[in-house]
Amino acid sequence: MSHSRDRVRSAPRPLVRASGTAVPWAALATVILLALAILFGGASRTNALRIALIQLAALPVLVMAIEAFVKTGSWSRHRFSVTLLGAVMAIPLIQLIPLPPSLWTSLPGRDSGVLALELTGLAPGWSPLSLTPDQTWAAFLGLLPPAAMFVALLTLDPVWRRRLVWIVLAGSVAGIVLAALQGATGGARALYPWNWTSSDVISGLFANRNHLATFCAATLPLGMVLAASAFRQSQRRGQPQGRMPPAVWLGLLYVVLMVVALGAVRSRAGILLLPIAMALGLLAAWVASGRGRPSPVLLALTAGGAAAVLALGIFAIVPIMAAFDAGGAPEGRFEDWPTVIEAAQAYLPVGSGLGSFDPVYRSFEPLQRVDGSYFNQAHNDYLEILLETGWLGMAALAGFLVWFARRSWTAWTAPAGGDGDLARAGGITVLVILLHSGADYPLRTLTISVLFALCCALLELGRAAPGSAAKRAHTPHSLAKADPSR
Repeated sequence: MSHSRDRVRSAPRPLVRASGTAVPWAALATVILLALAILFGGASRTNALRIALIQLAALPVLVMAIEAFVKTGSWSRHRFSVTLLGAVMAIPLIQLIPLPPSLWTSLPGRDSGVLALELTGLAPGWSPLSLTPDQTWAAFLGLLPPAAMFVALLTLDPVWRRRLVWIVLAGSVAGIVLAALQGATGGARALYPWNWTSSDVISGLFANRNHLATFCAATLPLGMVLAASAFRQSQRRGQPQGRMPPAVWLGLLYVVLMVVALGAVRSRAGILLLPIAMALGLLAAWVASGRGRPSPVLLALTAGGAAAVLALGIFAIVPIMAAFDAGGAPEGRFEDWPTVIEAAQAYLPVGSGLGSFDPVYRSFEPLQRVDGSYFNQAHNDYLEILLETGWLGMAALAGFLVWFARRSWTAWTAPAGGDGDLARAGGITVLVILLHSGADYPLRTLTISVLFALCCALLELGRAAPGSAAKRAHTPHSLAKADPSR
């Protein structure tokens, strides 16, 4: 008995709200991290003070999550995913290990560096594998927020996981409102959070309108499933069908708003991802509603989405089609991919180091391609991973895809309710981001990388069937508070 008292006294006290219910410190810290990532993480450049603020906010979340992991022993249930995360975070650290001159000078692609030292009369010294150690370290710091979000969600109570998803949707709406103000004011500079964003486009909280479109399309399934799940729970409680829960109406409005926003943003990626997100989101909503006859909320979601698409077709078809003009400048990214592949082959099998794309690409860029434009990223995350990390990074990517396929299969074969609903929606969100990564770099913004990690955690948690002992086992006792609505 005395041992039990000592353990309770040593545990951190939760924050108590005025209503008397306890708010765990870990949950509060995770909410702060998510809010900061949404507000300040919409750019891919890592030299901003706002980006550093998000990275600092991730440290206490990561520490508390790891502590909960160890104390409860729940890490054993997620051994593969946590090991994979550790391997990903180890890659930049491995690339920063100093190597003796005899070793690093013999690595592929280092000939020009060795020649430069010889021309200046300097002897090669110890040097890391990465050609840009400062950028590689910045890449490691950029992994902290999504890593913290992933581990934290595995330790939080299911009620808090749903609240975090609602915060994501609220942040998306806030970004759309800001984008609407940007368009209504003709691109007032004060409304753009990043000073290098062109005022000719609307981008909300992001520095790139394509990333805003990705965020809108990727979060559509989350809104749909939350609405369907809320409807199903209300029917189980015996609530009349004429009285819809507020979550149903919010989900319906969210779908309509996001579809309209995607048309207003005029991003080709967003338009192409919309039907995929809509179709899979409706399928996940149907499963969440019980896999029976189409429920009223499913019909409402379908009708709302169709009405929004029809409105876009009537009022915005001309500017949307103009975005697909083959003569547009963004098509140049496809012409640059062969150069990226050539550079990647020159640095295989070890890669050039995370964050080294810019100087490496410039050293391989053909003279006929040199102009006033700036090719800051490969606009294909898979090619950039191959260039910067070599076979080690590709092995980690292959491991992730295996994990994603297995967890997606488990999520879609799970019954309605519980963690399965959010796991299916999270899997669709991850898929949408992965698809866009084939022609852009959305994961290099902290907002989308944190969303990606959050949804990966939802997918990982979908392993447990609703109400099973396995589901209860991974929730720390100190965080597992009874929810009167459940």
